[in-house]
Amino acid sequence: MKKRKITALLLTGVISVVLLAGCGNAANNTKTKDDTDSKVLSIAEQGIFSAGGTTVTSNGTFNPENQWEESGAGQTSHVDHANVLYQIPEKNTELPMVFLHGYGQSRMGWMTTPDGREGWSEMFLKKGHGVFLVDEPRRGEAGMTSVSGNISTKTLDQRWYTQFRIGRWENGKSVVNEGSQFPNDDTSVDQFFRQMTPDTGMKSDMGADFDNKTVAKALAATIDEVYKRTGKNSILVTHSQGGGPGWTAAGYTDHIAAIVAIEPGGAPAAGSEDYKAVTDKNIPVTFYFGDYIDNGDPSIQATKMWQGMRQTCYDFAAAYTAQGGKCTVVDLPKEGITGNDHFMFEDLNNGEIADHIEKWIQENVK
Repeated sequence: MKKRKITALLLTGVISVVLLAGCGNAANNTKTKDDTDSKVLSIAEQGIFSAGGTTVTSNGTFNPENQWEESGAGQTSHVDHANVLYQIPEKNTELPMVFLHGYGQSRMGWMTTPDGREGWSEMFLKKGHGVFLVDEPRRGEAGMTSVSGNISTKTLDQRWYTQFRIGRWENGKSVVNEGSQFPNDDTSVDQFFRQMTPDTGMKSDMGADFDNKTVAKALAATIDEVYKRTGKNSILVTHSQGGGPGWTAAGYTDHIAAIVAIEPGGAPAAGSEDYKAVTDKNIPVTFYFGDYIDNGDPSIQATKMWQGMRQTCYDFAAAYTAQGGKCTVVDLPKEGITGNDHFMFEDLNNGEIADHIEKWIQENVK
């Protein structure tokens, strides 16, 4: 692959990562007063690669003179890999960061926001980190799968809006939680829902048959490839469902410098295989949780779910720190940062949270 050297001028409201990757967002024309958008960001290298995966072969013999036959006899398929878009800044002073999305998502969520502001990928590029944005196996641009799934056509927008603690849906209208940092104008809500993308290898519309191990192996292969290219271990940033393969990946690679888990769907129990994979390697870990958990609406089914998921992270932190590990649970409201939902990296104060994470990195990660 050719490597290109570019200088990207970040004009107001333009997300260079999206444009350079050919993934424009209609909302990117939204103007913003964020001073960071007027800075010049020099990119030393960028590209896309696949990592991990397998190759499956059908029985039989391929006949090149009958290539249109439908059995696939003797043919191969390259499947279950990760697809990784990366950028490395000219001022590459920090460890690389590998980002893994959550359920129903792709790397797009790291690249921009529903209202077209800077995403975390640009913010951390400006802080001196190379960023590696993963589409996990069977998702987004890594859709080739070794198992067949069902692409659900269920109408679930309001479920996600409620479950992700953005707010309630009343009388056909989105109503955010009080003090919310979510950009809730009609255009932004529309853009948010259009970020959702299906998993090509699942039959469940709620992720019951999510293949954690397959994703973990591809994620570990990504991290190993980053080490091969940069000579540096990676800070792994996971979100939601992506937290699971994040823990498991630690058992497949020695090149994780730290884990930043954004509202994972739980943490490994002390003594479990995934727990040991992380703690035996003394990987620093931090968890970030937003608002509307302790003070969540008790009539919403997901409120207790979030409380339970967060408690597993507190339990993990207590066990890990007791044996000398570095681990913190950041409850943003207790830090004076309020109004955040499950997608804090897309909220109006995403820059403030990125700064908070960077401070933790500087204090805890070598």
